[in-house]
Amino acid sequence: MKVIHDIREFEPKGKVVLTQGTFDGVHFGHKKILKQVVSEAKKVEGESILLTFYPHPRLVLYPDDNDLKLLTTIEEKVELVQALGIDYLIILPFTKELSRIRAGEFVRDILVEQLCVSKLIIGYDHRFGRNREGGLVEMMNYSKVFDFEVQEISAQDIEESIVSSTKIREALLNGNVHLANNYLEKNYVIRGKVEEGLQRGTGIGFPTANIRVNSSFKLIPKNGVYAVWVYIEEIKFAGMLNIGYNPTFEDKKWSVEVHIFDFSQNVYHKEISIEFVARLRDEQKFDGSEALVTQLREGEKEIRALLEV
Repeated sequence: MKVIHDIREFEPKGKVVLTQGTFDGVHFGHKKILKQVVSEAKKVEGESILLTFYPHPRLVLYPDDNDLKLLTTIEEKVELVQALGIDYLIILPFTKELSRIRAGEFVRDILVEQLCVSKLIIGYDHRFGRNREGGLVEMMNYSKVFDFEVQEISAQDIEESIVSSTKIREALLNGNVHLANNYLEKNYVIRGKVEEGLQRGTGIGFPTANIRVNSSFKLIPKNGVYAVWVYIEEIKFAGMLNIGYNPTFEDKKWSVEVHIFDFSQNVYHKEISIEFVARLRDEQKFDGSEALVTQLREGEKEIRALLEV
């Protein structure tokens, strides 16, 4: 797959089969559309394309709204799309100027003149253009004017999975990683660098790696204790992760930290990946470090049994 950040660099060598959208999470419904794009492109010996936008439009249009959290960083999106066999991922910089382009101008100037679209595959609820003024009906009309085909992914095809990026975000914010993972067809992942902490975990026999997540817009699941897989330089370890404020010690400082099983190396400043498997419980305040250690031991036994390690 070729990743293009400047749309002017795109030079089609055959018929262009394209879809467009933010595709946050690249979940089950997204995969269905992208696989259809790949399939249709192969039928005509053409090229399959995903046109997406970065930053996320809401981050540009509402810069003071900090409520939006994303399931995937742009780097993660590239990895997920590449795995589906798409030929080109075109990342169009989203700006306020782009947001003001009328629906017809977007079709003419970008889809037709720059991308030479032959076939556009979109969902039944797709919106485009200034203030999201264009929809499927308008796109059908433009396709007749500019001589390209539109294929609709029906509501039934998309919604039979009962999945959306919004529902996945809600599941994670509620701590339901099992449901989110089912929708994503993979374990939810966060990545970040390990920072030095207060060393309290080391003092009680449960050293932890404090993680600074790479993106401030990355969604972090609900506070609590989780069974996770930890990847360090592509080596996989089991672990117990805590998200929250460490109420036993009254830190009042929110953190993401993981105790990695059967691991004793120094990982400061290294980047690690965390896959969420299951949520064990809410954060809990214990009467001192001894009670906390007892609970940590029980938690480790539970996770080892769950992950079969």
